[in-house]
Amino acid sequence: MKKIFLLIAFISIISCKPEKNLEYAIISGKIENGTAKKITIYSQFDTSEKKEIVVAEDGTFIDTLKMNSDFYLLREGNNMTDLYAPNGSDLIIKYNSKKKDSTLVLSGSVSIINNYLFNKNKANIAVAGDQKEMFLKNEADFKIHILKIKTTEEDLLYKTVGIPEGFKINERKNINYSYLTTLNNYQSYHGYYIKDRTFESSENLLSELKGLKLENENDFVSSKNYRALVSAIFRSKSEELIIKDSLKSDIAYLKTISAIKSEVIKNKLLYDDARYGITYTNNLEEYYLLFSKNSTNKKNNKKITKDYNKLKSLAKGSPSPSFTDYEDNAGGTKSLEDLKGKYVYIDVWATWCGPCIAEIPSLKTIEKAFHGKNIQFLSISIDDDKDYDKWKKMILDKELGGMQLMADNNWESQFVEDFMIKGIPRFILVDPKGNILDANAPRPSDKKLVATLNGLNL
Repeated sequence: MKKIFLLIAFISIISCKPEKNLEYAIISGKIENGTAKKITIYSQFDTSEKKEIVVAEDGTFIDTLKMNSDFYLLREGNNMTDLYAPNGSDLIIKYNSKKKDSTLVLSGSVSIINNYLFNKNKANIAVAGDQKEMFLKNEADFKIHILKIKTTEEDLLYKTVGIPEGFKINERKNINYSYLTTLNNYQSYHGYYIKDRTFESSENLLSELKGLKLENENDFVSSKNYRALVSAIFRSKSEELIIKDSLKSDIAYLKTISAIKSEVIKNKLLYDDARYGITYTNNLEEYYLLFSKNSTNKKNNKKITKDYNKLKSLAKGSPSPSFTDYEDNAGGTKSLEDLKGKYVYIDVWATWCGPCIAEIPSLKTIEKAFHGKNIQFLSISIDDDKDYDKWKKMILDKELGGMQLMADNNWESQFVEDFMIKGIPRFILVDPKGNILDANAPRPSDKKLVATLNGLNL
């Protein structure tokens, strides 16, 4: 208790005048009616950097932040809050967990900026409206709509008194990058919503992106919207290599960003892709060699090398990681060992996962086509305990077939960690001996799955 009082006293001192020479920021606050025992704060520049802070029984918390960013994301249960906390600053957060947006109070030495960010997010949601409706608009109406969003955000920035000029300059650019990113997304999003993946927008729509500098390090570090835009543009450029050199999309993208001159930008984009991409690639050796040859960030290289070495144990023919006594919706428990003698097609999913649910109709079709064959279709939910009833209900409501199991510890389940599952849905194919046939099997909606299963002589 004495330590907490000392820290609070220290905060009250630095709140009067932030010390720019401090190599950390101080964050504290109180969350009422919260159920989480910890809050997690992520760096917005590198979301793999995070800090968990213990929340006391009365909802209070206090700690220091020292990450490679001035911008953070606080997560408490389902509540998310964008934060600005440069070194030398202090930030105090208070809200009621059950109604965060209407009770949030932000104070401290950078409260003006943090309140601006909160108000900007509210204004954006109010003006943007429903995403589907926005992207279904024709080009002219769509552009009018997103220009209105941009103008609303700019007006709020100019009207907010007390924002430092340096922050204002960067934020003005960040707002513009957000506008350009949304503009750049129109073709793919509109095509998705009208169910026509061949849709192409007019050349004029993206005229404002012409001449955009793709290696502005200052903007790359300070603006998440610029980072997203740069990544999207380089991914589009990589499509030329896919066609020209008949490369897989992940290899083509790594080759494209490897040519970037800025070490900061190149290393960031390489790592952002490899964090998840290396667990999905079907060209592990080539992917890893390309990454390690071009990444000069030792910390990133160490992390990806660790993943690479673990992934080698998931190669075809290797013994599959196992699970024991997962709850079976039909009653009792099941272990992977119980299914030896059959091929096993595993679907790792959750009730909150939209793409997972989108695969259900195709999965049902596959199950029907291979009914009576020597294969077990197995779905493993990684839902939280609080969603247990939701899981049971969805199985009934959607008439899910196959074997329906629930993992023992959601994302932290050993089976999930052993397979290095970082995103769902994830599909795995195991042979009758319990060995891996494919740690990244085709999803049910992919025509390759039928060809794969037919090739097994079930």
